[in-house]
Amino acid sequence: MTMLLLGLALFIVLHMITFWARNVRAGAVSLIGEMPYKGLFALATIGSFTLMVLGWKAAEVLPVYDAPSWGMHVTPIFVLAGFILFVASNAPTNIRRMLRHPQLVGVTLWGIGHLLSNGENRSLLLFGGFVIFSLIAMMASNKRDGEWVKREKVGLANDIITVVVAVALYAGFMYFHGAIIGVPVMP
Repeated sequence: MTMLLLGLALFIVLHMITFWARNVRAGAVSLIGEMPYKGLFALATIGSFTLMVLGWKAAEVLPVYDAPSWGMHVTPIFVLAGFILFVASNAPTNIRRMLRHPQLVGVTLWGIGHLLSNGENRSLLLFGGFVIFSLIAMMASNKRDGEWVKREKVGLANDIITVVVAVALYAGFMYFHGAIIGVPVMP
């Protein structure tokens, strides 16, 4: 459980730098440059995910609550919505026009979906941790950025392409979920 907690903490600390320690980021960028900083940030993020996956697999599983019987049936819907929002956050879409934080809302839905189908300690820590992180990050981002200025409307084709790409990524991840994470999507 320690490795899982360490990976989650590393991920959260890394991603909260942009909200609570912008001077640390600015200092690192001025010292090593923008691209090396981004490269190190990406490597540290990959490291945090690696720790989370290895920690997840190594954790002793203890029941915390009984997930609802219907939870495993709605989790894929929550996760698919999360994938769509995650992809939409990096593309010129109307979704970005309608939601201020599509990526963080997607992470929240992904986490809630998993909490609906998993009631053990490691799920509560990992998915609950990501839900709490994304909610705090949305509030911190709103405070940092001030009033939200909505983006201009874009063509429907952008949204369709985004959804198709997200569904393809979702299908691929669902297929490889057992190999990557160690837990098959459906028992």
